[in-house]
Amino acid sequence: MSEHRAWLLIDDDDAFLQVLQRSLSRQGIESRLARSRQEAREALVAGNVHRCVLDLNLAGESGLQLLPELLDMSPDLEVLVLTGYGSIATAVEAMRRGAVNYLCKPVTVNQLLAGFEPLDGLPDLRNAPPSVEEMEWEHIQRILNDNDGNVSATARALNMHRRTLQRKLQKHSRWRQ
Repeated sequence: MSEHRAWLLIDDDDAFLQVLQRSLSRQGIESRLARSRQEAREALVAGNVHRCVLDLNLAGESGLQLLPELLDMSPDLEVLVLTGYGSIATAVEAMRRGAVNYLCKPVTVNQLLAGFEPLDGLPDLRNAPPSVEEMEWEHIQRILNDNDGNVSATARALNMHRRTLQRKLQKHSRWRQ
């Protein structure tokens, strides 16, 4: 194994953890696995961890809630948040809470490695206030989620014409591609 300090991989999907650990091992990167908040805390207490890949959804718990705990325990820890359900709102929140990056699954090992590299010329989002567009999008997503994805019910709740909401949703989906 590598002389470098280990990575901590936190995810409740055991198959994903095993595949990721093997892939990192091929790159000479030692890793420790945690499937829960408690296991993650224990791995940090054991020491010698400098990077962490944290899943956003841990068996119903939010990785965003665990993120500040991890950084309190190990302030120099570099945390990359990984999710299968990405959104701008959660990406911004992850960065604000101290994550160095936010990536959507599936990812390759090379994408993970690149995710820990500094991005020259980009602003530090951890302390920046959200833009009006980000706040609007976050609010729309929250109301859409509350209405189980029903666009008509969401439009009524937002006091917005359904076609206007559909245009906003389509515009955002084109922007993300």
